[in-house]
Amino acid sequence: MAGGGLSEAAEPGKKGAAPPRPARRARDALVFAAGVAAAMRAVALLDPASSVLAPGRGGGLVALPVPGPADGPRTFYDDPELSYAVGGRRAAGWDWDAKRAAWLRSRGLGGGRRRPERVVMNKVDYCRLHGVELLYNTALLEPSMVAYWAKLPAVRAAMLAHAEAEWVWWVDADAVFTDMDFSLPLRRYAAYNLVLYGWPVEVYERRRWLGLNAGVFLIRNCQWSLDLLDAWARMGPASPDHAAWGRTIKAALSDRDSDVACDQSALAYLLLTGRERWGGKTYLGTDFFFQGYFAEIVGRLGGVAARYEAAERAAGPGVRRRHAEREHLAYAAARNAAVRAAVPGPDGGGQSGWRRPFVTHFMGCNPCGGRRNPMYSRELCDGGMHRALGFADDQVLRAYGFRHAAPLNDTVVPLPFDYPAARSR
Repeated sequence: MAGGGLSEAAEPGKKGAAPPRPARRARDALVFAAGVAAAMRAVALLDPASSVLAPGRGGGLVALPVPGPADGPRTFYDDPELSYAVGGRRAAGWDWDAKRAAWLRSRGLGGGRRRPERVVMNKVDYCRLHGVELLYNTALLEPSMVAYWAKLPAVRAAMLAHAEAEWVWWVDADAVFTDMDFSLPLRRYAAYNLVLYGWPVEVYERRRWLGLNAGVFLIRNCQWSLDLLDAWARMGPASPDHAAWGRTIKAALSDRDSDVACDQSALAYLLLTGRERWGGKTYLGTDFFFQGYFAEIVGRLGGVAARYEAAERAAGPGVRRRHAEREHLAYAAARNAAVRAAVPGPDGGGQSGWRRPFVTHFMGCNPCGGRRNPMYSRELCDGGMHRALGFADDQVLRAYGFRHAAPLNDTVVPLPFDYPAARSR
């Protein structure tokens, strides 16, 4: 499925939690099984006990010791003072860049930027199609860092656990991938360590916390990022200064009407007051929908789908050829080339044109937080997410020979040969 991840509470004008998904019958069973498997992998990864379970007498299970690799050189992982926690020992000034580079060399993964840049993030179907390593976790790693603050401990732990990854990509639970063909333009961010959807003028000149969105971000696995996460977390609810930071942030930002520090207002404050240290390595841009506002998108998805189908009909059978899912990226490139010439708008979608929006973010709806935001109607939030998930699912189901019968219909129908040149039954 296109959605998923850790749910978050919301405040008015802020991001919310993903609503319950529509029933998908057999496909739901597959998704549930995949989720269970992913959860078990996460538990195995995070369990500090170096043991496995084996059958014991009487049918029980006993723990057996598992030695580490005999030929593996000692690395920073052998440091007993290493902490995965935000603000833990060895948190700052630890030279993570040098230690990570040494670990990569010791594992034959090379150094520098010449190797392919691995990315870790938290959505299922998009990850599978694009070869992105999925990190699935529902544990609250720092109990006091609740709601939208929970992402910081998770991202920091992921950096240390995945030294092979160049980037960690956070995507909120209420954000849906709606273009399964689009790939992140990582080369564009070679000079940056943090990538956000936002407007520099709004943050740095107008001093607005709504000048950026912290619900979707890409952060490089480096010491700079660990330092940023620690500075960011010091404003959170785990800090005894959390209340004071809320008042300071409210006073510094022109549009902040709450004196409780949230993750987004805290990040805006860090960039504004520490522009030399943090801003120079932070990419703020709206060149595509790294996360697009759902209320501006969901009503247009039908028109987007129709224009893509028309472009594929005109492109010829080569683009429409049936293929295995593992060949998705090659066909996505060909399809994007055909669509680019026929459908206006930037790759990944944007404020103008009719290209697929890369990510549709249902910020503020909060239907599963217990108090759905009255600012939005149920039809717009729940119906909009249903529509967006179906729009994304049709792109995934195509490799399996199916699509939804209609935008708000969970029934799937088989696709005819040479779709979309031929109409589905």
